[in-house]
Amino acid sequence: MEIERKIKLSSGYEIPVLALGTWQTPADTASKVVMDAIEVGYRHIDTAIAYGNEVGVGEGIKRSGISRENLFITSKIPAEVKNYEDAKKCIDESLERLGLDYLDLMLIHAPKPWAVMWLPITKNYDKGNLEVWKALIEARDAGKIKSIGVSNFKIKDIENLINNTNEVPAVNQILLHIGKVDKDLIEYCKSKNIEIEAYSPMGTGRLIKNAKIKEIADKYNVTVPQLCIKYTLDLGTISLPKTTHKEFMIQNMAVDFELKEEDKELLNKMKFFI
Repeated sequence: MEIERKIKLSSGYEIPVLALGTWQTPADTASKVVMDAIEVGYRHIDTAIAYGNEVGVGEGIKRSGISRENLFITSKIPAEVKNYEDAKKCIDESLERLGLDYLDLMLIHAPKPWAVMWLPITKNYDKGNLEVWKALIEARDAGKIKSIGVSNFKIKDIENLINNTNEVPAVNQILLHIGKVDKDLIEYCKSKNIEIEAYSPMGTGRLIKNAKIKEIADKYNVTVPQLCIKYTLDLGTISLPKTTHKEFMIQNMAVDFELKEEDKELLNKMKFFI
């Protein structure tokens, strides 16, 4: 089953290819959501400082009764943090909120603060990203984090880190779904042995109502979310579907079907600006 499949990161650690994303999961329900996910079979939980739900995620992990070494937990340093000291503080505070001795993976959430992330001309944040990267490297070497990576980074942002530190991110977590596939970025990451994580594989829910995608899903007697998740997995990425409902968690695990090449081609030709 895909829920049980793992791949090895360049850091040497294994990561489950299917995770529970917790973006927009309210802090007061995060504990139950995470506990439910672990109960039905998820072993990879993705959170972030910016989500404001680390305490709840940590409570869910603790209440699940599953031993720590059988779980893969990811968090992220906020996009607004672009200096060494604040990054160090974020790492320690994240561990404290989650109630963990170590994180399996920690990422720089974005190469720029969110307020300017999508603006065409902004201040250069290369130096700040290097400071945060240095804090992550030190935390990894100290045993606080097993693997380190980035999120929403483009090729030039990744090269800034590699060229100045000789440290290659284990992961780049990006927005990836049917109709939005950055082939150049994926190929570049593949060439550097950087695994791609696909967040919002359902296009933040907007693909669910797409008639063309539903038509293909119906051919396989699966839901649109199942098709969307399968699509990202078939691209060789790690998929991070988000849901707070136990029944959908179970559905999202059931992606052990094979897409025909002609249907993959139809999906590959779709373009959505989400």
